[in-house]
Amino acid sequence: MRDEIRVRAVRGAIRVPEDTPEHVLGATERLLREILRRNGIEPEDIVSVFFTATEDLVSAFPAEAARRMGLGTVPLLCAREIPVAGSMPSVVRILLHFHTSRSQREIVPVYLDGAESLRDDLD
Repeated sequence: MRDEIRVRAVRGAIRVPEDTPEHVLGATERLLREILRRNGIEPEDIVSVFFTATEDLVSAFPAEAARRMGLGTVPLLCAREIPVAGSMPSVVRILLHFHTSRSQREIVPVYLDGAESLRDDLD
């Protein structure tokens, strides 16, 4: 049963230092590359990627970073993160679905550049 291929999901988030296309796309690409690396995900195993951005990030669609990385055939979707009072600003989040034989416990979420504080359950 261990080698059975399943669809799993991994989450990640990154703080963006400035709302410019260069910063939004650069941070998003860095986060996406790190999610793929830490989880051993090959592009052909990706099912879909869902991106959200906080309401203060308006200069670029985060999904553009994935297209620039060669993931243009993967279904990509962007949305605005709900503006909860007191929530962290300037954050891009990713929810990536992929095929894998890994168990749910083996999936490694990735939080970078201050977004680590969004998850108190991670080391």
